[in-house]
Amino acid sequence: MMKAWGRRLLRVAGSASLTRQLLLWSLGALVLVWASFVYLGYQTGIHEADELTDGHLASVAALLLNLRASESVAVENTTQRAAMPWLKAHDYQQSLSVVQWDAQGRLLAHTGSAPLPAFSAAEGFSNLTLGPHAVVWRSFSQWSAARDRKVVVLLELNERDDLAEDIAEQMVEPGLWLLPVVALALGLALWRGLRPLYELSRDVAAIDPASAERLSARRAWSEFESVVASINTLLERQQAAMARERRLANEVAHELRTPLSSIALQASALDKGLDAEAQAQAVARIGQDALRAGHVLNQLLALARASRAELHEAKAPLDLAAIGRAVCADYAQAAWQRGDEIALAGPDQMAMAGHAVLLDLALRNLLENALKHTPEGTHISVQMGWADGGAAWLQVCDDGGRDAGGNAPPAPVDSLHLGHEIVRRVAEAHGGRFGAAAAPAPFTTCYRLEFPATPLAAAG
Repeated sequence: MMKAWGRRLLRVAGSASLTRQLLLWSLGALVLVWASFVYLGYQTGIHEADELTDGHLASVAALLLNLRASESVAVENTTQRAAMPWLKAHDYQQSLSVVQWDAQGRLLAHTGSAPLPAFSAAEGFSNLTLGPHAVVWRSFSQWSAARDRKVVVLLELNERDDLAEDIAEQMVEPGLWLLPVVALALGLALWRGLRPLYELSRDVAAIDPASAERLSARRAWSEFESVVASINTLLERQQAAMARERRLANEVAHELRTPLSSIALQASALDKGLDAEAQAQAVARIGQDALRAGHVLNQLLALARASRAELHEAKAPLDLAAIGRAVCADYAQAAWQRGDEIALAGPDQMAMAGHAVLLDLALRNLLENALKHTPEGTHISVQMGWADGGAAWLQVCDDGGRDAGGNAPPAPVDSLHLGHEIVRRVAEAHGGRFGAAAAPAPFTTCYRLEFPATPLAAAG
């Protein structure tokens, strides 16, 4: 019990929401794209910082060579840069250092915080590890055109990395502030865009299946047309089914009330001391009414059986001709006792897919109706065959509507046509139709089942 309540509360609290799913997917896509841009921006910042640093080093080296600046000021007379507290260290590269040598490798000038590197004739860019703390410096060295002077410009490598990180952070920071705003805007946009769906959901929830109300979209959204049409079709089918069930229930109640009331009256009459002849008539009437009530109940059970089989049993290959022969053989004795004749006309085999139990039930009901609702001496014919396109058909015909010569047909055992209702449901279970058909001569009445073509039927 507690587990059931827990599952129910979990469904209520965390029920699936299309809005939440759309929002999560949208935000997920946004975060993925945003993270991709941040990664690319970080990589681009490193690349641009490298190019900026290398270009700066090369420019300073060329500037010093062209100015022929070969002297350095003493440390105590060094002019400091103007204070710029709003700039980070890497913004003006405070650790830029310069070293100058002559052609013989004698030191001419050394400015900046970089330790003095070893003299080398090589030119170009390189990473130098200098000082007792093994700090890595990015350097660019170049000889003058006369090769009488060499300049090396150095920059601490960490400053270049700081520059790249700062560029990446400045790209990420606006995104961090923008992401909640975009999420809120997306949520509002999705809620506004899905409002017609919310309205449709409320309209569906407010529908009373027992009423004649139909669902109508408040706006002509093309995406909802098929949904609204499907829901209205289901409502029509449900209401039609409910109307049939109510009508059937009323007729069953009426049909059962008559024999049961008669049985009660005859039973009370037996208690009043009737003579022998009246007592025999009352007993006979009670038997007839009991049989009538029993027949109605049997039909109801058959109807319930047909509905249950329609829902739960899968179609299987069967031989309709074999079913027809078996049913006709079962009713041959009853027909002989009434002076009737039963004939079977059709192919020797009729392979199709369907419910053998339901088809047997339908054929038995049609034969029972033909035997009970026609005069004695009736000719009954069970006919079956193939229609165009491989569709199968089955019909039961009789000549009970002919001039019977005073042999009127017996009173119907039931006026509900429950047997026809059973056959109709069997036909619906097979996707077919049932109804009265034109009777071929010499028959006067004919009821026909038509089935759609199946692969087995088409092969047969």
